[in-house]
Formats: sequence, structure tokens, C-alpha cells
Amino acid sequence: MKVPVSWLKDFVDIDMPVPALAEMMTMAGMEVTHIDYIGLPEAPLPWDREKLVLGHVLRVEQHPNADKLVLATVDIGAAEPETVVTGAPNLFPYIGQGDISGLGLKSPFVMEGATVYDGHAKVPGKTMKLKGRAIRGIMNRHMLCSEKELGISDEHEGIILMQSEAAPGTPLVDVLGDAVLEFDVLPNIARTTAVICVAREVAALTGQTVRYPDYSIRATGPALKGRLTIETTAPELNPRFVGVLIEGIKIKPSPYRMQLRLRLAGMRPINNIVDVSNYVMLEVGQPNHAFDWDILRRRADEYAPAGPVRIITRLARPGEIVETLDGEKREMPPSAMLVTDGKDNLSIGGIMGGMESEVQDDSRNILIEAAAWNFINIRQTATALKLHSEAGYRFSRGAHPSLAMLGALRAARLIQDVAGGTIARDIFDYYPLPAETISLELSTADVSRLLGIGLSRDTIRGYLEGLEFACEAVGADSLRVTAPDHRLDISADPVIGRADLVEEVARMVGYDKIPNTELRDVLPPQRNNVALDRERLLKDALVKTGLQEVITYRLTTPEAEARLTPGQPALDDSRYVALVNPSTAERRVMRRSLLNSVLEIAAANSRFTAEIALFEVSTVFLPQDDALLPLEQTRLAVVMTGPRAGHSWQDGASAPVDFYDLKGVLQAVFAGLHVPAVSFRAGRHRAFYPGRVAGVWVNGDYAGVMGQLHPQVAAAFGLPDGVAVPAADLDADLLLAAVDEYHRVAPLPRFPAVQQDIALVVDEAVPAADVEQVIRKTGGFLLASARLFDVYRGEQLGAGKKSLAYNLWFQSPDKTLNDKVVAKQQKRIVQALEKQFGAKLRS
Repeated sequence: MKVPVSWLKDFVDIDMPVPALAEMMTMAGMEVTHIDYIGLPEAPLPWDREKLVLGHVLRVEQHPNADKLVLATVDIGAAEPETVVTGAPNLFPYIGQGDISGLGLKSPFVMEGATVYDGHAKVPGKTMKLKGRAIRGIMNRHMLCSEKELGISDEHEGIILMQSEAAPGTPLVDVLGDAVLEFDVLPNIARTTAVICVAREVAALTGQTVRYPDYSIRATGPALKGRLTIETTAPELNPRFVGVLIEGIKIKPSPYRMQLRLRLAGMRPINNIVDVSNYVMLEVGQPNHAFDWDILRRRADEYAPAGPVRIITRLARPGEIVETLDGEKREMPPSAMLVTDGKDNLSIGGIMGGMESEVQDDSRNILIEAAAWNFINIRQTATALKLHSEAGYRFSRGAHPSLAMLGALRAARLIQDVAGGTIARDIFDYYPLPAETISLELSTADVSRLLGIGLSRDTIRGYLEGLEFACEAVGADSLRVTAPDHRLDISADPVIGRADLVEEVARMVGYDKIPNTELRDVLPPQRNNVALDRERLLKDALVKTGLQEVITYRLTTPEAEARLTPGQPALDDSRYVALVNPSTAERRVMRRSLLNSVLEIAAANSRFTAEIALFEVSTVFLPQDDALLPLEQTRLAVVMTGPRAGHSWQDGASAPVDFYDLKGVLQAVFAGLHVPAVSFRAGRHRAFYPGRVAGVWVNGDYAGVMGQLHPQVAAAFGLPDGVAVPAADLDADLLLAAVDEYHRVAPLPRFPAVQQDIALVVDEAVPAADVEQVIRKTGGFLLASARLFDVYRGEQLGAGKKSLAYNLWFQSPDKTLNDKVVAKQQKRIVQALEKQFGAKLRS
């Protein structure tokens, strides 16, 4: 938001340098991000006080030798007026009118030797030093300036013509010189979207009282009562609607001072009615809109002949179309509040007016509308329509209903000043849902506890009253504080509201003046976030295995996720949590698959490196038919590809990672987290290579799938051809719930272990994991370790057979084992395997 300092000075005295003002406001929470200087010594083009002055145009005559040039006689406060040759088109209407000094036309006058911007240069910012020369036979040493030549704007259609009380010859910098403060309007200072709002802050910080604009009007026209009715079907979305009728206006350009302020604030002047509407919005913070009353009256004659004009605010009907002021026809979302009459819609409430009833160049009677709208509803509607206006910007951040009347009165007064007309009696104020008053109790102890500094009740009261809070003493050290209307950011909740008030006190003290203090308050009971702690443990365990964490977008498309299911069409958007207003078509739904996201990152990185080992622990969003909100499930996705180890001069090229590398990583993670009863079972999945895929089970519950990615899927993601891509997609919620925080530990062994190797011949279909499970169960507490170290298949074993060789370690916690005990244990294991799987001991 841009605020000219000259505009601020209308409401509060400023006697400090502009940088000091900016620093003071920044330290009070209103960050000034940039300062633009116009004509002042700090400006890129300072205006020479001697050579750039205010001139008074006395006469305009046709140049004797050029049809497109005029001679302007200008009083600059010297003994004799000066003559300027100019081609400014806005001076041509005054040719031949003789003495026009009574019109009070004043313009920037530049003398020979002054430096200004070259208004005709194609390169922005090029300056020129004025030198006298003859133009069509007449010597010209001076010039009258446009805004572009002074560095105010790019406007160069004519010279500046203005009304000013300053005397001719006054240095121009004293008349038009200015500084513009640009603020970042953060959520906690959304109330500062108007010049008066900023002036309140300055006044509070400097111990002054704000001078409010004149809201008084002269309502002498025919009564509005009986000529207009207003109603709303949703008062919670439109709690107030104020209407003021002004008849007999004249559309014309607004005064230059108003135009200049609008330009400096970033808005384009149009005409006096539109400019007043924008001016009031910037000054008071209340957007308003002008309807052509005659158009409304003609429409009323169609739906209620001889009856009043009916204004109705309501929610949009399905498929309803509104043609807005920018000429676009827009289909309204269900959230849109429309201003309508008995015939059709007129505008989008709080966002933009409609073409049907806009003010025309020949409009003579207008209805000023100033209303209050629900800020959440405005934000939803503007986002759905992708329609962002200055009015919507302010309403979406909150405008108190009390501002509606002030905005309407201020607009009516200014319109009467710049466009004439008569204001109708009986201003229409429809207020079906008055806003609640926020009143809270605040003690000195509250302030001391939250800020760490001691302030007296009178000091706190002074700070808050400076911000226009009403304060009443309660007891010995407390205040009953009532928030002013414009402070919608003060919560009605006692706890949050007190914190809001303490924040105001802190701002007035100055954040830079609050000393560092140690926390002296009683700490609340500390409780761990178990879910977060376990998730961190999982990530740490994955990193220890050599994987690298990635963080991906949660937004995707159904087409992107369809790459995981070759041969199947993409799911419809309705099967996803879809965004109403996506920033791009490639990010329009919330993902259902985390593996898709990690594979995209793996594919992107595969162009630069062959070794990839990535994981992500994050959320997927699964719509539920019986619930409004989706199921947010935490998943774990792992993707590996490339060589098992880096190239080495010792071993040459390394073998690529495969199914078993990924399985080993997962087993290491599960062991590190002490997840019990994990098993891998052969399975099937469209995204994985048949025969190289396994389901992962934890405590008998299915946790997900792991295996080698199907070549078609790898190709769909753009991964290198011919390279295995092991991947896993697991339910992290299920894994983390199974983490054993109180796992058993054992002391270091005191007695030596005995190693035995056994080789067993079993059917090809028998999983090695099942064999190991029986070995461990039968081996009992003496079996310290069992590890598969060889798998053999050969003709001598017979068709459909394989040999599994295990390395067994036996160890007792209280004695040294002898061969007899070990042989007995080994025999029991072999017998159990023979009984369970028909296994034969291989010699």
C-alpha cells in the first residue's frame, strides 16, 4: 500500500524527517518497505527551488506561425509575466478568451537552466537541461510541465493545470513535492489499508489526536424515502447497506490535487465520480460504488411501475452470469453475493460493479452505495473468480460495518464539492445485523507477564487510548478496555483478546525498546508430540541407511498418478480432493500417491547422476464418501536405482541395486525402530515387475508394497532404460504405531559363542523368511543369530528344489556351551524344519 505523506498531513501533524517516520512506524509493526520521493532533495530528480516554480496562467493565444502551438502568458511572481510557447492540448480550449486569470489556472513553470525529464525521450529516465531557443520565430526560454517531465508519472498528454492557494513564484517543491511510503500490509495490520488508518498509528506514536475528515453533508433534495427499498437475504454476509442519492451532478475531470494523490497511491484517475469513489476508499478504507440512478429507475419501471427502486443483495443462482466493469462476463460461484434489483443483477458485492448500471459520461443522478461484507465470503468469491480488485482487497481483510456510513457520507460530500448536485434527504441505512462490541479486562500483571516489563496502569491506559480504545479503571490495577469499531483484529476471546491488547502496548512502547528478559512465568507441563517424535526417528533411520530425504509438492494431477497403473485410465478429478482455484493445471488436485511424487524427483535427478536413493515421509489425501474432510494418511515412499556402490579402482563397476538391496534397507529401518513381527510375502501390483514384488506386513496388518518397478512404469516417468528401480510405498502411520519404545536390551555377552552352518533342501515355493522364522522359534534363547548366507539351485537337487544355507550362532548368557548342547539344538531345528517343510539336511 502506498501512502503520500502530504495526504497523511491532512489528518496528523508530521514534523520529523521522512526516514525517521518510516523507522518509527516499522518499529511499531507497520513495515515501510520503500520510500519514493517526488521533487524533494532525496528524489532522483530534485526540483530546483529557484528555477521550478508555480506559475499562474493569465492568457492563452494562438501562435502566429503554428496551428498546433499556443503562447501562454504566465505570472511567476516577477515584475513582468513570461511568455511560453507550448503545444499542450489542454490549453487550446482557452485560446482567444482574453484574460483568464480569474479561472485560477496554475501550472509548474520551468526556467531556462533547470533540469527536468525529457518527455519525448524513448529511454525512461533521460533528463534534459532547458535551453532557450526560437520556436517558429518566437524566442522561448521557459516551459510549462507535464507530470512525466517532473517525474511524477508517465502522463504526457498535457501540462499540469491545477487550483492552488499558493502564490505565483512559490517553489514547486513546496506545492507538489512529496514522499510516498510503501507498506507491506501483513495480516496482523490489515486494518491499515487507508490513509486515516495510518494517520491513527502516527498520531498514537507521536501523542497526537487525529483530525478526521468532514463527514457533514447538505441534504436538501427530495426525500429518498419511498423512492428506494433495500433488503438482503443473507445478513450474515451483508450486515449493512447504505445508500445516498445525489441528483444533478456533472461528470468532468476531478481536481488535479485529487488526481495527483490517486496516482501517487497507485490508481489511475478517470472522472470526478469514479475518482471520488477511489479517493474515499483509499482515505477512509470503505470501498463504495456509484450506480446510475436513472438506469435503476428505468429498470424499476419494468418490474414495479411507479414503485420504488428495489435493491436486493443475495447469493448467486446456479450458472448466473454478471458482466463486470472490465467488460468480462463471469459465471458466479455459489459463494458470490450479488447486488440486484427486481429485474436482474447489478454488481458483485464487495468486488466489482456491473456494466449494466455503471455511471456514464452523461449521467446526472447517481446512487452511492457503501456496504459491509463478510470478509471470508469475499475472499472465497474473489479467489474463485480470479478477480482481484482494490475493493475486494480491503473487504477480504475486514471492513467494519460502521465504516459504511462514514464512507457514504464522505463520498457524498466530495461529489457535491467536485460535481455539484443535490443530496436527497433521508439517507438510506439498512443495518440488519449490527456488529458486536468487543470489551475485555486487562491487568498490569497481564502486560508484565507477556512483555517482561513493568508498566503502570496509567501508562498502559495512555497507550491504548492513543489508539482510540476506550478504557475504564477496574479495581486497583486493571482496565476494562473496549475496542474501537475499526479494530476487527481484536478477539472477543478473553485469552486471545488480552494478548491482542498486550501486542498493542508493545507496539506503542516500540519493539526495539523492549529489553531482553528471562522467562519468569510458570512453564506448562511439557508433553512430547509422540507422532512427530516417531516420524523423526523413522527419517533418522532411513538416513542412516544412506537414503536422502526429499520434500515434494502435495499437488498433482490424476494423469500424473495414472503412470503408476499402466493400461488403466486416469481417475476422474472427483475421486480426488480438487482445488477450486488451482494456480496451474499441473497442480489441481491433492495427491493420492506419495510414490508418484518421489519417482518424479528420481527421474529429474537421473539426468545428472546414476546413484539415486531417495525417500519421503509425507501425507496423501483420500476422499471419504461419508465425511466432508479427506483421510490424511502419512505414507513412506522409497526409490533406489543405479550402482550399489561408487566406481572404484579396486572393484571396477559395481552391480546395480536390486530387490534385495531395498529389502535390506527396510529391514535395517524396521530393526532400528524395533518394529516387531515384520514379514515380506510374495504379492502382485500393477506398478511392479511380476515375481519381484512383495507385500510388507507388520503384526499381521498389510503395511504396503515393495519391489522392482515395472519397466513400463519406469519408462512413463522417464527413468533410464534397462536399469532396475527398486521402490516401496508403505503406510507410515501403521509402521509408526508399531514402534516399540520400550524394547528389551541385553548386556554384552560374557561367554563365547559357537558357530554352526546348516544347509537345507526345501521346495522352491518355500520362502526363506518362513524357514528362518522356524529356526529362530525352535532355537530358543540359546540361538543368538541366524543368517541366510547362500541359496543354491542345481540339477543334483532335482527340479523344484533349492538349498538354503544358514549361519547359526549359539550363545548362553551364563555358561560356555559344549558341542553336545549345540548339536542337540541343531538337531531340534532340523527336525522342526523337516516336519514343517519336508526339509532335508544337505551334507
